[in-house]
Amino acid sequence: MRRTVFLAAASLVCALGVSAQQHNIDTQKSTLTIHVGKTGVFSGLGHEHEVRAPILSGMADTGSHPAVEMHVDARALRVIGKDDSEKDRAEVQKTMLGPEVLDSARHQEIVFKSTGAEPAGQGRWTLRGNLTLRGQTRPVTVQVTLKDGRYTGETTVKQTDFGIKPPGKAGIRAKDEVRIEFDVRLAS
Repeated sequence: MRRTVFLAAASLVCALGVSAQQHNIDTQKSTLTIHVGKTGVFSGLGHEHEVRAPILSGMADTGSHPAVEMHVDARALRVIGKDDSEKDRAEVQKTMLGPEVLDSARHQEIVFKSTGAEPAGQGRWTLRGNLTLRGQTRPVTVQVTLKDGRYTGETTVKQTDFGIKPPGKAGIRAKDEVRIEFDVRLAS
């Protein structure tokens, strides 16, 4: 009798293991990129900024109920804009991580957790979820595509929705809306 119960339990665990399709995110090959535009009377004189960080941790369930959770260390974000001088990048970096914008000393983690997913065509989904940035959580919608083993996607958010006043100087400042992209590979 004990052997039968054990075999039944073992079979159930194996069956659940086979149907579960949870994968860790390959943090060595996955990144988050933020595109920050510019606005204002003198915006032609300024630079748009590209900011990138590796994805610190996360998981994706690719089974019948797709879900994803990603964590990024806000302190690891780096300005990589090609048009900026090293001095300008360092200044933008300091402002971005400082108390006026991300306040990364106090709010060290950026988190996205999906709450729902809908198919949007072959290899495409619309994910709804919550983005936590600078200690504030807001709902976002993310368009996701799977191609060549990579999940890519993007969303647009307003900095002011997360308590951030877009930084800048008289006549030129960062746009309120920023585009967030991700490129995720799953661990084998």
